[in-house]
Amino acid sequence: MNHFRIILASIILVALLSACGSGQPAVPTISVEEVQGTAVAAALTIVAETQAAIPTNTPIPPTETPTETPPPTETPLPLPTVEQVMPTNTLASASGDYCATRVLGTPKGNGTTIKIVNSTKSPVRISLYLNKTALDECGYRSYDLGKNGDSVVITDLVYGCYNLWAWSLDNKHAFNSAGYGCINNPDKWTFEIKEDSVKFH
Repeated sequence: MNHFRIILASIILVALLSACGSGQPAVPTISVEEVQGTAVAAALTIVAETQAAIPTNTPIPPTETPTETPPPTETPLPLPTVEQVMPTNTLASASGDYCATRVLGTPKGNGTTIKIVNSTKSPVRISLYLNKTALDECGYRSYDLGKNGDSVVITDLVYGCYNLWAWSLDNKHAFNSAGYGCINNPDKWTFEIKEDSVKFH
């Protein structure tokens, strides 16, 4: 009896199993295109996830370089100005030659006498210039003389070389003349004014 039950149970089980197997619906098949599409989608998903996982190169913010404040500079105090006072008789001219603006003063060297004679027919103005001597004497003097032999005698001059210029004060009879001479003794020396020159005797 027990064997019968076991065989019966086995037959029923086999029947059930065969019935279940024949009653299942057929499994649908996947096309090759669908398999490829699924594979591509899966690959793209993997690539995207890989890219997202790569850390980005975020630039490091620059660190502030400490600036060193330079030490304070020492400003030098202004030097006191010294006013340079020139002797009144040695004022420098624009050309740098103080003799050019110096008026002849009291002589320091050996004295001499100079006479200036106007031999023209016009009144004249004269400029007498002493070139620099060994005693640093130099400068100008001026004189006005009438016409026809008017003269002046100068007794406070020194040995040295003199230039003399003369020009007419008569507008109707204009002229100018010049001459030169060196004196080396106390004798009386003469400058004679003519219309074309100044003669030294």
